[in-house]
Amino acid sequence: MKKITNNTKLTPNIFCSIFGHKFEVTKHVTYHVKEYTCKHCKQQLTTNSNGTLTELTPKYKEINAILERIHNTKTKRLQSELTVS
Repeated sequence: MKKITNNTKLTPNIFCSIFGHKFEVTKHVTYHVKEYTCKHCKQQLTTNSNGTLTELTPKYKEINAILERIHNTKTKRLQSELTVS
């Protein structure tokens, strides 16, 4: 009698196609804009201007970097104004 063993592991893409993605927040760009990465297949998403998730392309990476810089500058300025007043 032949013994059948299954030593193959599920690749991340197959796992995600069967069970769905497991996204976790990897970067907080602003209060409303975040970047997400799937724990299994490493797919990256971000929120667009409508609030929906879209694939993180180089264009969106650049937009998020500029948004984050503007957001950080604004929050630092507001905090310094509150401490002076």
